[in-house]
Amino acid sequence: MPNRKFTEGADCTMKFQREGSRLLVWASGTSSFASTVACWERIVAEVQAFRPRTLLLVDRLEGRGLTEHEWESLIHATRGQGLEQVRIAHVKPQGRDVMEHCERYASEVGLAARVFEDEAAARQWLEENEAATT
Repeated sequence: MPNRKFTEGADCTMKFQREGSRLLVWASGTSSFASTVACWERIVAEVQAFRPRTLLLVDRLEGRGLTEHEWESLIHATRGQGLEQVRIAHVKPQGRDVMEHCERYASEVGLAARVFEDEAAARQWLEENEAATT
């Protein structure tokens, strides 16, 4: 997935925390294709190192959201990187409506991912699915 030309000019600050078998991620900065690719490169690296069962991403990138085509290319680039074994809850407090196609593309490549506006709802979805698989 790493391709420096796609991450040039990225403005993304990230914080990672492990909570049991869950990886918590907070991302902030300026929303752009470069920033989003940079964020996901770091997430993939953490997933490969930690191998969590679930991932909660709180996305506070501000600015222009990605286009449908940009999301499609990003998600397809993650194929085979280890995200297929992780249930992903992506919290986007502002802009869930522009990310619905993200869920569709994620499903197409075998990712179990949902987008939420609310962190509590995202946590509940992850917990319900964790309980069902244990």
